[in-house]
Amino acid sequence: MRIGELADIVGITTRAVRHYHRIGLLPEPPRQPNGYREYSLRDAVELARVRRLTELGLSLDEVRDVLADDEGKEFVEILTELDADLARQEEAIRQRRARLARLLAQAGETGRLPAEAPVSPELAAVFEDMARASAREPGPEPAMAAKERQLLALLETGSPGADRGWIDAMTRSLRADPAAMRSAYAVYAQLDELAEAAEDDPRVERTARAIDACVPDEALRMLAIPDDVGAGEGDGFIDAFFADFAPAQAAAVRRAIGLLKERAG
Repeated sequence: MRIGELADIVGITTRAVRHYHRIGLLPEPPRQPNGYREYSLRDAVELARVRRLTELGLSLDEVRDVLADDEGKEFVEILTELDADLARQEEAIRQRRARLARLLAQAGETGRLPAEAPVSPELAAVFEDMARASAREPGPEPAMAAKERQLLALLETGSPGADRGWIDAMTRSLRADPAAMRSAYAVYAQLDELAEAAEDDPRVERTARAIDACVPDEALRMLAIPDDVGAGEGDGFIDAFFADFAPAQAAAVRRAIGLLKERAG
């Protein structure tokens, strides 16, 4: 039979057959005097097995190993590894679907999610509280509140496991005490007021002390502040962090960091 007939019988393309020839997965029969290659029933049987193996999820290298293993021992090992890998994928898919379900539930009747989504359920709950707090305040939400959400989402993403203890402490504090959220929004408003102020504006000190007061002791104990953060020198992230503020805002945050260091001892 010709290559097209072989491919049709097995249910693959002639291009796939030629690829298997190139990589040595399927022996290539010699050409006949008429220039065509003639394939035997044995070729069809081998090619069908290749298809069945690839449909199981085996790579072509693994298929080659299986075909070379007459006793089938390596085939069993490959299938065992493949089964374990599929189990890991199933668990990963289960976790992803659970996250998607939480996000869809969060969207609720509005069919919308915050711009920072997806975040953890704990942080999403804080963002919902922030949205409610903003709705209760007159006028538009402070720009600094949106910046805070973006920063929290960023820090949570880069702080897995035990490294995110201080984030959890902050979110617990904000959720447990309505006054804490009101204080946070007061600080956001104060920072917004510094957008056009000079660095020596007296409001800088007041804002710094307000920031310090918003950080609970529990979170402060878990927060490792590098020695150079408040001194105007830092790594690339710290430099970018302060560059995102207006000069007076950056001055207030730096001063707040100094106050937090003093409080932490």
